[in-house]
Amino acid sequence: MKIKQLLIVTNKQYLKHLLFVFLAIVLSVNCYSQDKELTWEELRGQYKFPQWYTEARFGIWVHWGAQTEPLQGGGWYARHMYQQDVGSELWGKNAYQYHCKTYGHPSEKGFKDVIHEWKAENLDTDALVKYFKKLGAKYFVALANHHDHFDNFNSTYHPWNSVNVGPKRDIIKEFEVSCNKYHIPYGVSSHDDRFLHWWLPAFGADTSGIYKGKPYDGYMTVADGKGKWWEGLNPADLYGLPPKKRTPEYIENVKHNWMLRHKELTTKYDIDMLWFDGYGFPYGDYGKQVCQTFFNHKLQENGVMDAVIAGKFTNEPSTVKDIERGGAHEILPYPWQGITTLRTWFYKEDIDKMKYNHNARSIIELLTDYMSKNGNLLLNVELLSDGTIPPEQKIILDDIGAWVNLNSEAIYGSKPWLIYGDNLDSYLLPENEGISETDLKKLKEQKKSGHFNERTLASPAYGHDEVRFVTKNNALYAIVLNPEAGAIELPSLGLNSKQRPGKITSIRMIGSDEQIEFEQHTDKLILIVPENRPNKYATVFKIDGVIK
Repeated sequence: MKIKQLLIVTNKQYLKHLLFVFLAIVLSVNCYSQDKELTWEELRGQYKFPQWYTEARFGIWVHWGAQTEPLQGGGWYARHMYQQDVGSELWGKNAYQYHCKTYGHPSEKGFKDVIHEWKAENLDTDALVKYFKKLGAKYFVALANHHDHFDNFNSTYHPWNSVNVGPKRDIIKEFEVSCNKYHIPYGVSSHDDRFLHWWLPAFGADTSGIYKGKPYDGYMTVADGKGKWWEGLNPADLYGLPPKKRTPEYIENVKHNWMLRHKELTTKYDIDMLWFDGYGFPYGDYGKQVCQTFFNHKLQENGVMDAVIAGKFTNEPSTVKDIERGGAHEILPYPWQGITTLRTWFYKEDIDKMKYNHNARSIIELLTDYMSKNGNLLLNVELLSDGTIPPEQKIILDDIGAWVNLNSEAIYGSKPWLIYGDNLDSYLLPENEGISETDLKKLKEQKKSGHFNERTLASPAYGHDEVRFVTKNNALYAIVLNPEAGAIELPSLGLNSKQRPGKITSIRMIGSDEQIEFEQHTDKLILIVPENRPNKYATVFKIDGVIK
């Protein structure tokens, strides 16, 4: 009996030992896999676009920083204020004159002094994020830095930041806290990798007038700041060294510093998207290292890479293709994003307030077109320098939000159908009044150009029968872009069309319980657009039976 009991005890101890060894091995492997930083190629191999992004379809961005402080001078104020003649960059034609009148001559008062004036005194990130979410935005993006080389976050590696200078606030952190509070994914945009070239005018001088030949403040040094508000700060950290002093070693140090700043941005702050303005990885391998750090950080924090990197990339399947003020001309098999703004990127009052590129109608048309081709729309809101929304733009945003919320079932989580639309290019038809053959040719070329191909308020109107398609949960949604009461014909939904749709069982207009009159023939669907519709913009019809 004692021998038998001894064997039982021994076996139990042995089994416990085996279990301990097994757990130790498993835990050590897990710890190793969590601590090991994967290469970009390894990350790319296991990356999947997160659901929060692919289903969002609509996001809002605030392209907002110190360059919003001057009321005039265009979106590249920091560059153009140093140019008496801006050449072909006419959006900045008022910057030099406005700066001299408002702040002083740029040989004495430069952009560093504009930053000092920027206070963002009415910024309420909670109120903004709450409002944007109410509009129906499913993610939010804030500007971390622009070409002006000024960081809107508490940068350890760059003294010219919004905590040290100007607002004395960590803007990126404040937006992060608000996004977490209202449960909306948060992105940041970086535009900084071109600052050395972009800042070259700061090292010029007037070519005429009483200040002719006097160097601008790009040449100032730490010593020049003694006794001034910027004492202890080095202008060269903002503008870069004067061009003649930029050695290859200095250029490499600039790139390395950029990498350190952005690695900090992607790890110290809880962000879900990193957006780059340039083409490809900023500064080549330095940019790739930042992206690698970002994805590894998300993987270690959350166990998955539930984050997005967006930019004008090519041959990078683990990044979102970004198209500036334009969209794809066909359905793309991967997620992409079109970015636009109502007027200009930074708010300015010298731009004709009546000359908007967009209103609610045209933005809704862009959103509809983009999601029919597997894309998202990221819309910029031009905040005033104090951090509030211009009243005239809030009216437009409210209209957009009303449409998005009304038609949310056809937006969030929608996917492209076999084709993106029917009765396509109705605005390109020669019978359109007032459009010459030359204009038609330009419109056709523009449509396929990608960047800067978007339709605006100045574009010819869509025909009343042009539609876009999306699908969701076995339903097909047909969105009539420019609706008018009466019958429209959709050849792609005829029973014998190339798409081979199923027999339609019902059609309902979103926002109404009434069934829509229709006739489905072999060669077309005839759909009756009602006189009374729930919204004055694009009308959405839910069609059952098409998807078999």
